[in-house]
Amino acid sequence: MWFEIICGIIIYQLFRRFFYGGNDVLDVETSDFNAIFSVANRLEKLCGGKVYVGLNIPDADTGSRKSIDIVLVTKGEAAVISVKNVSGFVSINDDGSWTSEGGRSHRKERIPDPVSHHARMAASSATQSILLLNVYHKKGVAEAKNTASVLESYLEQRGVTLPEGYFSYKVIIPNPNFREIYRNFPPEVITYDQWVQLEPEPKGMIFGWVKGAFRGGKKEMQDSFRQQLNFILSTAPMWDRLELKGSKHVLGEFLEFKGKQEDTLALRNIKRSKVGHMAVQKTSMLGLAHSKLQVVYYPRDYRSEGVSASEWREVEVRSSTEVIFHPQNSTKVRKYKLSSISSLSLSA
Repeated sequence: MWFEIICGIIIYQLFRRFFYGGNDVLDVETSDFNAIFSVANRLEKLCGGKVYVGLNIPDADTGSRKSIDIVLVTKGEAAVISVKNVSGFVSINDDGSWTSEGGRSHRKERIPDPVSHHARMAASSATQSILLLNVYHKKGVAEAKNTASVLESYLEQRGVTLPEGYFSYKVIIPNPNFREIYRNFPPEVITYDQWVQLEPEPKGMIFGWVKGAFRGGKKEMQDSFRQQLNFILSTAPMWDRLELKGSKHVLGEFLEFKGKQEDTLALRNIKRSKVGHMAVQKTSMLGLAHSKLQVVYYPRDYRSEGVSASEWREVEVRSSTEVIFHPQNSTKVRKYKLSSISSLSLSA
């Protein structure tokens, strides 16, 4: 009897792993990305504005790219938002560093003097914190401020004239397992308790911040400026976006498809130069035969009305076909089975 039970458990685990992948591993790998999308969705509901997730903006000063979790644009404000999925009991030390104890790593983590480097600010310099594991330096605010500066520079290069310091910056901690030992966090930091209590303010000013440059101006000019800003942000460089079953998300870079030759040939047109979005729609299975997935994709299009249904394309491939994807901030390339994927969005 025990032999049959053990064999049944092994078969179930193999079946679960084949069709759904390592869910426990995925939960850990996607938790930070899920936190970003959760914050973005709530901001959209609270503000009624536009949110842009996973921007990957070129930094002219360093020649590298600056990752931005969220950019929020409403009628009343614009903000660069950094999401920190920190958990455990968190305190600020005398030297300004943050220490987390009892978080996901189950260890006390601390950085007494995080490595910093020169970062451009308006006619000055600032330090940018290196954020490691569950330890964050108070100059993570400086990182958010520097990120806002890089975004402003990029927008100006694209023809948008911004008042100095147009974007505000916030650091949001949405993890319900976050605990403050002392309430001495900078005002730019929105802790979990503050986050869940946020209510929309009049005119979409959820953070109570607005620049006076457009206050009292003509409504037409405000709308025109906001439309221009939204258009440029919607066409700005972004990370590729992978949505997995179970509402899990991964930001990073799509590399290629792997699988049987006939399947990869069927998917050969899905490349960033041609396609903006791909969705996995349904599975068909006959007995113990290989399951098949229907993949729907449509060409990249910048028209405001979007792509018509007649332009969609469909292919059918094996569910064992894999997507090779390099997650943001990871040194490892990951393989995801198509059977575990809901959609894939490719940046231009």
